[in-house]
Amino acid sequence: MKTVSDLMTPDPIVVELPGNRRDVMNLMVKHKLTGMPVIKDGLLRGFISRHDFFEQPYEDQLAILYNKEHPSIYEDDPLDVPAKLFVEKNIHYLPVKNRAERCVGILTTADMLLYVEDKKIKTPVGDAVSRPCVPLFEGTPIKVALQTMKLTKTYAFPVVDSNAQLIGIITDRDLFGLTEINGEIVISELGLGEDEEAWSWEGVRNIMKLYYEESKIDVPDLFVRDAMVSDPMSVFSKMETHKAARMMRRNDFGQLPIVDEMDVLQNMVYELDLISTLL
Repeated sequence: MKTVSDLMTPDPIVVELPGNRRDVMNLMVKHKLTGMPVIKDGLLRGFISRHDFFEQPYEDQLAILYNKEHPSIYEDDPLDVPAKLFVEKNIHYLPVKNRAERCVGILTTADMLLYVEDKKIKTPVGDAVSRPCVPLFEGTPIKVALQTMKLTKTYAFPVVDSNAQLIGIITDRDLFGLTEINGEIVISELGLGEDEEAWSWEGVRNIMKLYYEESKIDVPDLFVRDAMVSDPMSVFSKMETHKAARMMRRNDFGQLPIVDEMDVLQNMVYELDLISTLL
């Protein structure tokens, strides 16, 4: 029987208590992360993600910022344990510990897709969908798309034309690829000094998406069609789950649009939907 240790990434990047916002931001930007385990003296204490920063925008101390209640798993747990936690808690990362409570790895929803493949689950993807599909019209202004993300807490949308045909897909990363970040804000508020190691745009973008809520970025007057990925991969509702999981994993997708024979959008299936078929 496969266990968590078979799929996890060992020796993950961690942040140690005590620490502060600057420490975490630097690690996230340098390693292009959106979250990491929090430890003290090698022992797992919790998890911190970019969401934690923006829920407490004026707090500096890591001890207050991090999520002490974030679920964790043991390296020898069977894989149905993380599958259940991912789906029930609607999360994408689980820190992994050994029986001595030391952090030894991290498991993600993307890692679990390989297990869905191996199990050869034949459930049609249309039957696995568990949440409403929110399409965006190609002529939707970028600012409206960002606000839709904020209100729905959904960060990937299918894009349709006036005939409801699927013509693209857009994610928060695509939208923020068009934004302009104020350099002084990056230095002063994210704690990235000019004299420190060079940071990458991709790394900064990974932790910037919720900054829109505080108007810390400049959003151009463009439309969804200007930022979307055209002609995205899609699936039919009767495709078997394990095949969709392979498509997601190999292409590093977190979702796939579901269409009919005329390319009319029917729904969207997400990683967590596929993982739910393990339960």
